[in-house]
Amino acid sequence: MKVELFDFYLPEEQIAQVPLEDRTASKLMVLNKKSGELEHTTFSQVKNYLRKGDCLVLNDTRVLPARLFGVKLDTGAKVEVLLLKQLEGDKWETLVKPAKRVKEGTIIEFGDGLLKATCVGTAEHGGRTLEFEYEGIFYEVLDQLGEMPLPPYIKEQLDDRERYQTVFARERGSAAAPTAGLHFTEELLSELKEMGIHIAFITLHVGLGTFRPVSVEDINEHEMHAEFYQMTEGTARLLNQVREQGGRIISVGTTSTRTLETIARDHNGKFKEASGWTDIFIYPGFEWKAIDGMITNFHLPKSTLIMLVSALAGRENVLNAYNTAVKQGYRFFSFGDAMLIL
Repeated sequence: MKVELFDFYLPEEQIAQVPLEDRTASKLMVLNKKSGELEHTTFSQVKNYLRKGDCLVLNDTRVLPARLFGVKLDTGAKVEVLLLKQLEGDKWETLVKPAKRVKEGTIIEFGDGLLKATCVGTAEHGGRTLEFEYEGIFYEVLDQLGEMPLPPYIKEQLDDRERYQTVFARERGSAAAPTAGLHFTEELLSELKEMGIHIAFITLHVGLGTFRPVSVEDINEHEMHAEFYQMTEGTARLLNQVREQGGRIISVGTTSTRTLETIARDHNGKFKEASGWTDIFIYPGFEWKAIDGMITNFHLPKSTLIMLVSALAGRENVLNAYNTAVKQGYRFFSFGDAMLIL
């Protein structure tokens, strides 16, 4: 299956640069995964498409201020570092720009020496293992020196860090926000609970796997980068109960989807308390075991995320929906509008 099959035309001006003031004011496109029919509404009306006994599954990962700007100790050359995942102790897997300047043994200084890092390993595509030195608590130093790791297609500065966090973000460790969750407010979640809709949480710390471009022509040759996930016993019990009682399991975002499908695949379609690393790659032909529907944003052309959405709703249906979204002025990507697939 060729990557080109998942291409579409997107004018640059439809890439959302800033979040809307009201999280629920985004447009919502509703896609029937069987018929391909489309409806257009706003996200605040998502409740009209859900019913008592359904369960929304949200990713409660919290984004780290994971972008750091430093200088090489020996030359003073500027270096940008993106933290991807903690390996052990103070060692982190990172992306470094420009990577060619950072070889094993290189020392990088941040914030006039408040934080230092030594390169202890190298990998392809700018990957570097850095070991950090600091006084006090690492996350407090990071809060002081780090910036939110907004995707490269967002050129505007973010005034309020919390707008790149979901209102339910708890478990810190992510290199990017699970953006489908950005549309929810505390008020909307309360309203859904009052309607008898269950709210469950999983954790997947978003890393390189979600954003790494597909650099091969045949998608079967693409390898995903592993990301850490976790599901509690309480969430597993709730999801099994919802399934037994005929409710629908609706994942909020591709990260929740990948977590649920990883666990269901490993446990014969059931949900169990679990944690580990997933490199699951979902594309058309995938055998679904966990979810009945999904809330998601509009994704990059030829990305693993549009492939995942196409696996659920059909490639032709999805491309038709995306082309309609372009014509109707929907906003794309992290701060953009949403789609509900049922």
